[in-house]
Amino acid sequence: MAVASFYRRVLPSPPAIEFPSPEGKRLFCEALQNGTMEGFFKLISHFQTQSEPAYCGLASLSMVLNALAIDPHRKWKGPWRWYDESMLDCCEPLEKVKAEGITFGKVACLAQCAGAKVESFRTNQCNIDDFRHNVIKCSSSEDCHLVASYSRKPLKQTGIGHFSPIGGYHAESDMVLILDVARFKYPPHWVPLALLWEAMDTIDNATGHRRGFMLISGYEKAPSLLYTLNCRDESWLSIVKYLINDVPILLKSEDLKSASQVLDCVLKSLPACAGDFIKQILEVRRQEEDGSTLSNEEKERHALKGEILKQVHETVLFRYVTDILSSSITNDNLKEDIVTVCCQGTTLLPGVSVCRTRIGFKATGVTCMKANNDNLTAISGITVSGGNEQGINILEPVSASVAESTCSSTFDVPVIVQLASNAAITVLLLALPASTWSGVKDANLLVEIQDLFSTENFANPLRNEILHLRQQFYFLRRCADEETSDDLKFPVCP
Repeated sequence: MAVASFYRRVLPSPPAIEFPSPEGKRLFCEALQNGTMEGFFKLISHFQTQSEPAYCGLASLSMVLNALAIDPHRKWKGPWRWYDESMLDCCEPLEKVKAEGITFGKVACLAQCAGAKVESFRTNQCNIDDFRHNVIKCSSSEDCHLVASYSRKPLKQTGIGHFSPIGGYHAESDMVLILDVARFKYPPHWVPLALLWEAMDTIDNATGHRRGFMLISGYEKAPSLLYTLNCRDESWLSIVKYLINDVPILLKSEDLKSASQVLDCVLKSLPACAGDFIKQILEVRRQEEDGSTLSNEEKERHALKGEILKQVHETVLFRYVTDILSSSITNDNLKEDIVTVCCQGTTLLPGVSVCRTRIGFKATGVTCMKANNDNLTAISGITVSGGNEQGINILEPVSASVAESTCSSTFDVPVIVQLASNAAITVLLLALPASTWSGVKDANLLVEIQDLFSTENFANPLRNEILHLRQQFYFLRRCADEETSDDLKFPVCP
């Protein structure tokens, strides 16, 4: 059956004014003279058309991340690191986004997971004057961009919900420039700010919440190097529920006398999918790419990851976690971990299309790669996808002493993976809010626990890693399924 096709739509005007029209050009020139088009040039340099009808949120975010020059630390194609819609899948599977679109909270989640600083506001959290203030703030700067989530109907446009970045502001007419990422449908256009506010102040039927806007900016340096929280798999909801709701009740119900008993109680009841919630940020290379191809930046980043891991290993909490988990982890568990880690890594290789359910991985050992005079540790193996085999090395950050032992062939794959698993669980526990341990009844023991989880005495690399994960954790708590709360703003980290 033939399906009707369309070549663009006529932009309803009024209320909109086409950007390339004479009136649109006049608004642009005047706004430029008034200094409220500063963010436009970075955005327009990375302007893209959404590649799927439901990818407006992903295209808007990809455009903003590239405009902010945020390094994804993973390859897009060839040797190039670059944000593309296809890489924004940590909070929602792309198949689901393609079919259903994406919600306000999930876009904010994606921005946070990508390493951006995010401030999100629904229209019931602020007023039109707040919105205008933030539009002017972002339009007057190259370092912050505003993405609006709005309904097209008040603008007399076809469609329902939509995301697009705001490219500028004209003060005299109180109009904003929408850089519409559905360029196959509408060109960039100016609309009255009050009308855009009305379009945002609508209910998203998918969540029952109002739409709004988010301010996205970059950090001076990457907020996280080694770990990130992952909400792509729906199992993350059960992990958050356990850690936030169940653990305080569990601790209150037990007569615990020591820190080891507290941790044993928490870890023995930890859901099996906990390892899917916290992930290492992996660097994967084909085996034909030896260590000499690493840039100085990559080697420095890898060395810093090793330093962070060393600091994790030196914590008292890591020793507790290792003692408890060493008695409960089997070789089968480790094999599953290895396959999971390496399959995830393979999906980052340029030119490799991997279906998660059809990939196989066989670990062949631990490799000592040479990069100039430095030793780099890697888990070596073979991935199989669609009948094709590819030898890969997963660059595994390890502390200097472990790296030396690895390159002396005294460590094997299960040992490396177990160390990585223990460290990841340690970092996850350190990232939990202080209220997690409120169920401990013994006052002296509670003080000991609070001291165990304090970041005050940590060196800056590890402390920054923990504080970033705490932000992520807080954010995920607030936007979990978008039914629990409207407040998507971050706490201020100390």
